[in-house]
Parts: sequence; structure tokens; C-alpha cells
Amino acid sequence: MEMQELINRINELYHKSKAEGLTEAELNEQAELRKQYRAVMLGNFTKQFEGIKIQNPDGSVESVKDRKK
Repeated sequence: MEMQELINRINELYHKSKAEGLTEAELNEQAELRKQYRAVMLGNFTKQFEGIKIQNPDGSVESVKDRKK
């Protein structure tokens, strides 16, 4: 599922829950979609974070990924 489709479906379920409530199947779907969204966002954040380079006082440069080890 594309990210925008995922967000749209999460929003649809949210608005339906406020208007009329959700069935058990819809609650499970909502939980699973939110879990997928969090996993994608965490993955994106991790990739961005690991791409950061740090310049040390001695002038050498290392990546955050290497420094983490």
C-alpha cells in the first residue's frame, strides 16, 4: 500500500470512529495500519539519521552509523 493510501485509510477509519464507531474488524485494521505507518516512519528516520556525517575536532569525518558501533 502506498504511503498516501495508508494515511488516507487511517484517516477514514478515524473519522468513522468519531462519527459512528468501528466494528471489531475495523479496529483491528486500524491498529495494523498504524503499526505499518510507524514502521515506515521509523525506517525513514533511521535512514536519514544514519546518513548524517560528523566532523570531529581533528578534522576527520565519520558517519553516525559508524560512530554508533
